[in-house]
Amino acid sequence: MVLLVVLVLLALGYVGLFTSVLGVRTVEIAGTKTITAEEVRAAAAIPDGHPILRLSSADVAARVKALPVVESAEVDWSLPSTVTISVVERTPVAVFPAEDGTKLVDRSGTPYATVPAAPPGLPLLKLARIAPDDPTTLAAVGVLTALPEKLRTEVQVISAESPGDIRLALSGDREVRWGGTADSPRKAEVLLVLLTRQGSTYNVSSPDLPTVS
Repeated sequence: MVLLVVLVLLALGYVGLFTSVLGVRTVEIAGTKTITAEEVRAAAAIPDGHPILRLSSADVAARVKALPVVESAEVDWSLPSTVTISVVERTPVAVFPAEDGTKLVDRSGTPYATVPAAPPGLPLLKLARIAPDDPTTLAAVGVLTALPEKLRTEVQVISAESPGDIRLALSGDREVRWGGTADSPRKAEVLLVLLTRQGSTYNVSSPDLPTVS
C-alpha cells in the first residue's frame, strides 16, 4: 500500500513537473499604460504549455523589467494554467535633451524613452550627463521630487554642475539657488515664503540665512 502511494505521488509529480497537463495556457497582464499587453507577453517569453510548477517567476520578472519603460514587475501563477504579470511603468518627472532626441527621465534618474518633443509640464534637466548612478543626476532629480506640487509646477529648468550646486529656473525669469540636497524639505518651506517677495534670485542654499535679490 505504501509503495502504491509513493508511485502515485511520483506519477503526479512527473505529470506536474514534466508534462503540459499543468502547463501555462493563459498569461494575463495588469498595469500597462503606454506599452501593450502583447509587448509584455513577448518580453516574458513564456512558452505555451510550459509546466507551471517549473516556472521561474524571478526569471520572467527580470525579462519583463528589461523593457525600458517598466520600473518593476511581479509574477504570480495559479493552477491549473494561468500566469499573471503585474507591471509598474516608469513615470516621467523631467526631460533631458540628448543628441538622439529628448529623453524622458523618471524619479530614479533613468532616461527610459525618447520622444519627439518634451511633454508639457515637465522641467528640463540641464546637466553634463544623466544616469541613475550619477551623483549630480540623483541630486537634481531628488530635489525635484522633494518639492511640493505648488513649487514643482513652477520649475522650468534644473541645472547643476555638481551635487552641491543645484539651481532651479522658475517661471517669470526667477532663479533659485538651491545648493545641495541637505535640508530640502526646510528649503522648500523657506522658498515658498520668499516667493511672496519681489525678486529675481532666491538663495536658499543656507535655509537659515536665505536671501532675495
